[in-house]
Amino acid sequence: MTITVERVDTTGVGGLTPAQTELLGRELDAIRQEVLDSRGDRDAAYIRRLVRVQRIIELGSRAVLLASRRRVPWLLGTAGLAVAKVLDNMEIGHNVLHGQWDWMRDPKIHSTTWEWDHTSPAVQWKRAHNETHHLYTNVLGKDNDLGYGIMRVDEAQEWTPRHLLQPALNFVTGCVFEWGITLFDLDLGDSLSDKRQLTPEKKAEVRTALAKVRRQLTKDFVVYPALSGRAWRSTLAANATANLLRNLWSHSVIMCGHFPEGVQTFEQATLDENETRGQWYLRQMLGSANVSGPRLVHLMTGNLSHQIEHHVFPDLPSNRYVEIAPRVRAVFDRFGLPYNSRPLVRQVASAWHKVIRLSLPNGWLAETNRRNLLPQLRRLTHA
Repeated sequence: MTITVERVDTTGVGGLTPAQTELLGRELDAIRQEVLDSRGDRDAAYIRRLVRVQRIIELGSRAVLLASRRRVPWLLGTAGLAVAKVLDNMEIGHNVLHGQWDWMRDPKIHSTTWEWDHTSPAVQWKRAHNETHHLYTNVLGKDNDLGYGIMRVDEAQEWTPRHLLQPALNFVTGCVFEWGITLFDLDLGDSLSDKRQLTPEKKAEVRTALAKVRRQLTKDFVVYPALSGRAWRSTLAANATANLLRNLWSHSVIMCGHFPEGVQTFEQATLDENETRGQWYLRQMLGSANVSGPRLVHLMTGNLSHQIEHHVFPDLPSNRYVEIAPRVRAVFDRFGLPYNSRPLVRQVASAWHKVIRLSLPNGWLAETNRRNLLPQLRRLTHA
């Protein structure tokens, strides 16, 4: 059954009336509570098995790389290590740090004790991601994950010639994504832009981040290459390649979640200062996008292929998203809301199309053809 939607924009989000928004919230609350009540042994077995498998893949790959001077061991070890790093960061680390498995009360798999294979300290990532990004999803000026403060992400933002570099900058960001996240999580922007001295608390955070960076660099580029003896150069190159592949994959997955065409952004002024749970749900639903595909895609994306379900229910075990996705989509359908989901390649292409489109003045791509290309290019250079 489809609920008749009166397009009366009383909240600034989604065009639903307040009563409809709160009804939507109650339906989603019911889904969430059902999953919370049914968590149990099979969920715990899933995450424990995954942690064990990830560690076997990583140790096995590093063992293979001891013989990395030969081509086949190098390729196998590099590929295996990249997979292990992706699993560690996406399906395990990201979700453990969200507190999705805290209910198990296992001190080894808990958001307060977990540390991941990443240069950003877990405590700093949790603050920037869990406490800021998920609260202010796609709110311009509040959600720094939206373009990471360096890209034009909405037509309402003024275009300047510097935005022409946006596609290249986005690619470079993908290559060094781990390092970008570390800097982003430190949140030094205000201090640097205002040329203010760092507070003692911020200096302590910087020291914590530098210590984590030192441990990561020592592990990947000193200890394991040294264990390879004469093959240290090829092992070092393999570790660097695995990190690069992890960075590019993670960046692509994150882009698919919030940047494809059709995903909405929100102005602070349009939001209710006393945002209800239903309004928050609605903003998460319209500000996120999914990737469709087989179970392997869901696993390797950390189930952020179900970005909509994750943003609506960030504390539910990630293995449950695939089960509740049809029910969440049914809620979209009943309220006449767009459920943004495409296969991986199409969603990545959509996100990159938006990056390129917004690197140009509004309407430039649609207005440009072979006959007017030169005048349009001159328009860019003289803007």
